[in-house]
Amino acid sequence: MGAGQELYRKVKRRIPGGTQLLSKRPEMHLPDHWPSYYSRAKGVDVWDMDGNHFIDMSYNGVGSCVLGAGDPEVDAAAQAAISAGTMSTLNCPEEIELAELLCELHPWAGMVRYARGGGEALTIAVRVARAFTGKDKIAFSGYHGWHDWYLAANLAAERALDGHLMPGLDPRGVPRGLQGTALPFRYNRLDELEQIVEECGRELAAIVVEPVRRDEPVTGYLEGIRRLSDETGAVLIVDEVSAGFRLNTGGAHLLYGLEPDMAVFAKAMSNGYPMAAVIGKNRIMEAAQTTFISSTYWTERIGPAAALATIQKHRRENVSAHLIRIGARVQAGWRESAGRAGLAVSVAGIAPIGHLGFQHEQSQAIHTLFTQMMMEKGFLASKAFYATYAHQDRHVDDYLLAVDDVFIRLAETIKKGKVMESLKGPVAHAGFYRLT
Repeated sequence: MGAGQELYRKVKRRIPGGTQLLSKRPEMHLPDHWPSYYSRAKGVDVWDMDGNHFIDMSYNGVGSCVLGAGDPEVDAAAQAAISAGTMSTLNCPEEIELAELLCELHPWAGMVRYARGGGEALTIAVRVARAFTGKDKIAFSGYHGWHDWYLAANLAAERALDGHLMPGLDPRGVPRGLQGTALPFRYNRLDELEQIVEECGRELAAIVVEPVRRDEPVTGYLEGIRRLSDETGAVLIVDEVSAGFRLNTGGAHLLYGLEPDMAVFAKAMSNGYPMAAVIGKNRIMEAAQTTFISSTYWTERIGPAAALATIQKHRRENVSAHLIRIGARVQAGWRESAGRAGLAVSVAGIAPIGHLGFQHEQSQAIHTLFTQMMMEKGFLASKAFYATYAHQDRHVDDYLLAVDDVFIRLAETIKKGKVMESLKGPVAHAGFYRLT
């Protein structure tokens, strides 16, 4: 047990669940052995509490560090904001500069509101849509945060959200009166949205979708969503929290020819500093004035300053092209190594956000063993790889060399039936479950 694991054992007595973010719980990666805490991070280099050095070939700040941890330009902008004063009775001018930039990148949008996290920004968008339409029901596909409007889908059926990225999301604490207001459909299944529209189309306040998920949108899917939104009068909200600033500078919806009514950004837009934005068409965004949406720390200075620096560098350096190239190399490497080892794997996701799956009845145990073996080689590795601008070919070369060896060892372990006995701790958790 390292210092990080010892600290994690202590923290669970003070913090329910141990962490603020589900994806950062050690039990989700390598129970009892994941380093848990970092002492320093720069680029793709991470040092744990014991001074051990790792290359992050996994989530990289859960997708927030699109330029790499501690990017010097973004940090300089944040430090300048701190020196100038991060909070005042007055507002920071960076707010309007950022709003102008976001609308320049997305000409269909005319107004902007801010938050500091993706989940709350989606909640703002849903509130505005309900205020604009005077309706309550939300049709959605994908994962959109922890707030009541979303988890209400699980009030109607215990497993309603299963298949929407995270199984087992418990709606305990969500008011029962919200039952029937959140209606899920699966990505690329326009027929399921059409069924929702047939049953309650005129009651829909919004349709919330991700522009792209693990798979590319099939022909007619996004166009069909736009059509159904127009027919029902529902506000079309695009969730760009994950896809935004990966394939281009701005929202991925621009690449697919989809014009939404609102779009939501967070994560990559500010490279690890808390920032989120809701952009939209004027006539809809103005409905924010008819309801109460307000928070003190949505007015602090660091987030907008970091976002401006991130977006400006992202556009100037054509960061998305680098992310696509690096991510494509990793995905191709997974496939090639699996072929050589005789492992059955699935590889999915847009190039900058790759997802690796082991096609085996013991898949979760194999994933855990993969993480364990890769960590022994000095890599933080998991089911996903989020490419950053700091990832260079040498990082990918070293990582894929390690993957090649680990895949061969995994294949041998599976063949001998010794996956479970090769693990140094429990199998990693696969979804949202109570951790004690």
